Amino acid sequence: MEGWSRRLSGFRTSGLVMLAALASATWAGTAGCGESHLVKGGDVSFLEQVEDGGGVYTENGEPADLLEILGNHGFNFVRLRVWVDPPDGYCDLESTLRAAARAKEAGLGLLIDLHYSDTWADPGRQSKPAAWSGATGEALRDSVRGYTTAVIAALGAQGTLPDMVQIGNEVTCGMLWDDGRVCDSFDTDGQWDAFAGLVAAGIEGVENAVGPDDDVQTMIHIDRGGDNAACRWFYDNLLARGVDFDLVGLSFYPWWHGDLDDLGANLADLSQRYGKGIVIVETAYPWTLDWCDDTGNIVGPSADLLPGYPATVEGQRAFLSDLMAVVAGLPDGRGVGIFYWEPEWITAPSSGSAWENVTLFDFSGEVLTSIGAFDSTYAGVGAPTGSAPAVELNRAHPNPLRTSTCIGFDRPPQGGVMVDVYDLLGREIWATCTDGPSGGPTSIIWDGTDRRGVHVAPGLYVYRVRWDGGESSGKVVVLD
Repeated sequence: MEGWSRRLSGFRTSGLVMLAALASATWAGTAGCGESHLVKGGDVSFLEQVEDGGGVYTENGEPADLLEILGNHGFNFVRLRVWVDPPDGYCDLESTLRAAARAKEAGLGLLIDLHYSDTWADPGRQSKPAAWSGATGEALRDSVRGYTTAVIAALGAQGTLPDMVQIGNEVTCGMLWDDGRVCDSFDTDGQWDAFAGLVAAGIEGVENAVGPDDDVQTMIHIDRGGDNAACRWFYDNLLARGVDFDLVGLSFYPWWHGDLDDLGANLADLSQRYGKGIVIVETAYPWTLDWCDDTGNIVGPSADLLPGYPATVEGQRAFLSDLMAVVAGLPDGRGVGIFYWEPEWITAPSSGSAWENVTLFDFSGEVLTSIGAFDSTYAGVGAPTGSAPAVELNRAHPNPLRTSTCIGFDRPPQGGVMVDVYDLLGREIWATCTDGPSGGPTSIIWDGTDRRGVHVAPGLYVYRVRWDGGESSGKVVVLD
């Protein structure tokens, strides 16, 4: 993959999109190949707060680290929101640094969600941080630029440079109101120019914090997953002002944003219209309409449900599986992935939750079987979809590895075998093909390097073994 860079001949190239397209082409015709390359993430920004409140996560009744549970079930990314100066201290830079370190230690990719506020920012509220309340014009752009650089540089300094960065959160109506407000009476050329200038300043802040060989993707996130007209209005206006970003990010909550048909039609149009990778950066579905605390739940009435998807564990899993199929089916690899919003926000002994019935854990903190929707051949869990049988793997050893690992499998009666290694963004970093003796136990040695012979960075990697009529995969951890 030598030679990839953030800019080629003066325009930005989305590494995620191009690499996802290459991965899809590599596995063309293989059952389940599209879904296997998805980014599968969770926004776990409430994790520290739940743990501080005494919340415990379990699997099969045994306490376990939340990130370990997610990683073992196919999650390969986490998303963390960042507030400038939150009154309770959660989701500030210091807590984000702690959470980012945990995520990277678990081998997970990282999406940073910059709200540019001291509290929640969404289509109905985009308040300035108190420290910036008097800033306007160039002073406000300088604040956005400098703050963004400081956050990303701090993450990079501790070895947790994010893979993706959102410039704002659900900025459908702009951000840093009223300076960057663009809805209703603020939908004017002057307001759009001001908003575009703020977004551009945020992107510049990211670029100022990274090196020439770093590939940090920038995302602009709005909320209208099933609303094509609103998405066109927003991105047409922003792009017309020369704002250069990598990824389109959308929220898709069925009770607000339509059904899966609405989403599919919108994504198909946006992927062709803008030629950018698309991420469903927030989504969720209830596993029950019951509750276990006195905190009012955001999702409650049965009218919030989609026909055919009941508020059950099975209904939650079916929704997620079908949503992933919509994203994976976008042409040219432009369906980058999905992020489940706050799968871990359970009720804790000393803190309630407005999301307790929409998590991926029951009221006791036990992981739900619906998490299996995130399991895939890419995560090394289960057989690929379709009719192709799974390859019999003897798993890699040693695992974790420092220098090399042996990937063992039983050869088919005839034909060649392809072995590939991918990073968490779905990028094929190493591959080999063997036409050795047919049948019987076989092994391939991966020395922990990429195609250039350079040793890969520490983290979680996925290996895949494939031959005509069968495939399987597993995970391997590379240590320093």
